[in-house]
Amino acid sequence: MSRQSALLIALVLAAYGIWTALYVPAMLVGPTNPLLLICFVLQVAAALLAAVGLWQDQSWAAVAVLVLAAAITATQLIEVLLGILPYMRAVLVSVLAIVAALLLVRFLRTGRPLT
Repeated sequence: MSRQSALLIALVLAAYGIWTALYVPAMLVGPTNPLLLICFVLQVAAALLAAVGLWQDQSWAAVAVLVLAAAITATQLIEVLLGILPYMRAVLVSVLAIVAALLLVRFLRTGRPLT
C-alpha cells in the first residue's frame, strides 16, 4: 500500500474520530444512557487508534478498524433499542460500517483495492 493512501485513510479515520468526539460533551451534560456514552467513546478511541496505527504503519491498525466497525454497529443497536433511531437506518449504517471495514482491512493486508 502506498504511503499516500495510508495517510489519506488515516486522515479520514482521525476526522471521523474527532467528529464523533463532539457528541460526547453533550452526553456528559444532559441525561443519557451510560451504555450509549460508552459506545460513542469506544468509537472515538477506535477511530483515533486506527488513524495512529495507519499513520505509523503498524500491523494492529486492521484490528482497530474492525473494532471501530463493531463499535458503530453496537451504537446503532443501542440507539434502536432506546428508540432514538429507526430500525432500517440502523441496519443500513451497520451493514455499511461492516462492509467498509472489511474492504479497508483487505486493502491494508494486500495493498490492492477490491477488483
